[in-house]
Amino acid sequence: MSAHPPTGSVALVVRRTIRAATPRVFAAWTRPEHLMRWWGPEGVRCPAAEVDLRVGGRYRIANRMPDGQTVWISGAFERIEPPRLLVYSWVVGDAPQAERVTVRFEPVEGGTEVIVVHEHIPDAPTRASHRHGWVGCLDGLQAVFDGADPGASAPGRAGGDSSDRAP
Repeated sequence: MSAHPPTGSVALVVRRTIRAATPRVFAAWTRPEHLMRWWGPEGVRCPAAEVDLRVGGRYRIANRMPDGQTVWISGAFERIEPPRLLVYSWVVGDAPQAERVTVRFEPVEGGTEVIVVHEHIPDAPTRASHRHGWVGCLDGLQAVFDGADPGASAPGRAGGDSSDRAP
């Protein structure tokens, strides 16, 4: 895997205000048991997640697609500043080139603004796919904090019962 961005790479910024305190949103993003509840766009569920939350630590997130195929996203943490910042590499499957994701958690009135900056994306079609994924992830994250079961509005997504609350 090359540490350098590909020539002509593109970037993506997605942001959403989540109605929850910043430490709770950070925990939902970094604790596997919470991540599995909201990760993935509609129709995609997360049956497994591993997070070693330290600089140099690795993560792996399983994405079960509607056709039953599982695609793994993995990488390593480059910067961690709880509860405000995460920077990590991003590799889908066995892609030859690592991308980079920066997630900022900014306290705002009524919650936390989550700002996802996804860089070193190789091309426009991949950028469009990532946009769809991140928007869906943030929809699921908000649904968890709203007390909804993300699986109720997004068939196929793993969701908890009413006793399984957000962090």
